[in-house]
Amino acid sequence: MKSSRSPFRICLVALAFCLLSCGVSGAFAQSDMRRETVAVTYPLDQTVSLKFRGTTRLPRLTGEAKVKRTGRRNTRVEMEIKNLPRAYELGSVYTTFVLWAISPEGQADNLGEIKRSGSAIVNTKIDVTTTLQTFALIVTAEPHFLVRSPSRMVVLENLPPRDPGDADVATVNVQYLGNASDYFNDTRVPDMADRDYVKTPISLLGARQALNLARYAGAERDAENELSAAKSQLEKAENAWRLNQAESEVDAAARTATSLAVKAEESAVSRAAARKRRDEIARRDAAVREAEDSAATATQQIQDLRERLRNEEHARELAERDALNANQQLRDLRNEVASLRDELQTTRAEAEQSRVLLARIEGERSAEQSRLAAEQSRAVAEQRASRQREAASALRLSLARFGTVKETGRGLVLVLSDAMWAGARAADLTPKAATTIDPLAALLSNNPDFKIVIEAYADSRGEEAALQKLTQDRAETLAGRLVSAGVDGARIQASGLGASNPVAANTTPAGRQRNRRIEVTLVPAASDTAAQGGSQN
Repeated sequence: MKSSRSPFRICLVALAFCLLSCGVSGAFAQSDMRRETVAVTYPLDQTVSLKFRGTTRLPRLTGEAKVKRTGRRNTRVEMEIKNLPRAYELGSVYTTFVLWAISPEGQADNLGEIKRSGSAIVNTKIDVTTTLQTFALIVTAEPHFLVRSPSRMVVLENLPPRDPGDADVATVNVQYLGNASDYFNDTRVPDMADRDYVKTPISLLGARQALNLARYAGAERDAENELSAAKSQLEKAENAWRLNQAESEVDAAARTATSLAVKAEESAVSRAAARKRRDEIARRDAAVREAEDSAATATQQIQDLRERLRNEEHARELAERDALNANQQLRDLRNEVASLRDELQTTRAEAEQSRVLLARIEGERSAEQSRLAAEQSRAVAEQRASRQREAASALRLSLARFGTVKETGRGLVLVLSDAMWAGARAADLTPKAATTIDPLAALLSNNPDFKIVIEAYADSRGEEAALQKLTQDRAETLAGRLVSAGVDGARIQASGLGASNPVAANTTPAGRQRNRRIEVTLVPAASDTAAQGGSQN
């Protein structure tokens, strides 16, 4: 492969990471997030320096790495991460961080756990090797250190090497699918970790999550012995921690419990798949037996018809033999046949009329069924609309404590005053603004069926370009604060509209203060989808 200094941008499709645990449905149920990074082809016996950047999850996170390939199947990675927090700060399901190498074919290689201690933000180092030659490096938050595929909680990703020196460096596109477990969507899994997480060892937290994942995978049914061994080992680790034994002993017992829980999880998944295959084979066998029975019945019917045909042919031969000896009987029979033909024509005409009548009846029945189905669809639509109106009404009451709420054709509009900003021309939030924005972010996160449109306005004092930039900065600052507080960034649209659309005269201080505002419009997702469908039609 020829070297290239301009990297291809690629998409890391981080699928909904639904893994396994206590029965999942909705907590981290994000839409698939598209990420861009680069995979680097590392030259033999040359050291390449990389820098890392934090994602929107941890934007202040940074890191550096030195990568050197010393053989066809041996590449060493020495990495240092700065400002690494504890994993549970991203959600109670996470206990540790894992470094991954992603190949262009989508293979994800778990390079190892990024260990750290204490509750403060610290710098962390890791020194590992991989058999890959071309790969991208990312860091994700995970439930435990033995996960087989990365979650969608990507917190750090490598940048293309800026100055590789004499190294022959090439970059390629790479895609990977993140962990697709429903465990992370379980409403019973809390979003935030409790205070005990600060005191509990990381390895013990990971062992607990590994056991939860095994249970969710069905280990209580399909891997009972393996799950029992993991429970027993976890209890030993818990007792060692409660008895204040050495941290190394607690860590060793907890990691053994994690390994046993992962084994139980894999056994449960494998046995469940085998059971599903057996059920499918049984269903196919039953279908084959049913088909064989139908074939046997059809064969018997054919034999009966053939027997009847032979009997009728024999009867016809006897009749022809008798006809040769009795011409008069033949004439009588011909007359009788003519009469039967007339009756047959009459019967056919009646049968045709019956078919026409039956077709008309079937058409009327089909029309009636269509009418009933349409009425049922309308009733369902009316019920759905009623539920949506009730949800919007409840949301409006909840939004009222944050500011003025009004209902428009687009949706609910929450008007925030400029008191949250450090000054009339400042784009920085006051410390007190967190008491409004953080609860608002929690409310918006719990209502994922609404798109969020942030529109910032200013008064007319100042140049138009400066006012436009000020309002855009304010809108983006508020959007960034909502994202950092847990709102999915894909739902947010931030716009600065300068001094347009004033709600009061700009000739008085009070009017100008009213015009300096933030309008947060909540657009129902169903309405948004319907609008898109209408435009496509």
